[in-house]
Amino acid sequence: MTTIDIKQTQDIWSNLKNTLFVPHTEEEYEILVSFLDNLIDEVGEEETHPLASLMEIVGILIESYEKANIPELI
Repeated sequence: MTTIDIKQTQDIWSNLKNTLFVPHTEEEYEILVSFLDNLIDEVGEEETHPLASLMEIVGILIESYEKANIPELI
């Protein structure tokens, strides 16, 4: 089993926290949607692309926001 190095994660997170976050406002949601669009352009359907799992995570964050805040999508 791989152990996650918290110090290393903290160092990396400081660079990512403005890119990857749970959206709480419509503005944050729109930022993530735009980011996902860019990821889709880059990754396409290439499941082995280095950013494929990031694309999946961003999609899940967006879907969660939509379920909680956009009733007509339910």
